[in-house]
Amino acid sequence: MSTTELPHPATEDIDLSAVYDALRDATRRRILLLLDEHTELNCSSFLGLGSKSRLSYHLARLRESGLTQTRAEGTARYMRLRRDDLARRFPGLLDAMITAARQERQDAPAPPPAPVPATAGRRGVKKAPAPGNN
Repeated sequence: MSTTELPHPATEDIDLSAVYDALRDATRRRILLLLDEHTELNCSSFLGLGSKSRLSYHLARLRESGLTQTRAEGTARYMRLRRDDLARRFPGLLDAMITAARQERQDAPAPPPAPVPATAGRRGVKKAPAPGNN
């Protein structure tokens, strides 16, 4: 099986505004955090973050900005952060971005509780007696 690297900018061509623009989106920041926790991930690892078409768009934006490097192995795609390239181009930037994304995740409000399904009036489900009416 052959391995192919998808096109991405050379280290000297990584543009700071493109990096910032790529990380404006919350989904891409979540991908950044997942990649920070792993050396390399199969792109299918991110399917829980959105539809395949939206995910393809987000992964391409990260690659085109120079934040990630993607290689193809057969039909599978593997992604990793370009840590060394980013450290050479913008020392400390990647770590600062990861720290900010982690802080954002911690500061995010808890999701609202799941709604309690209504059972009154459904067939086969008995209503609970009102308190004090036994």
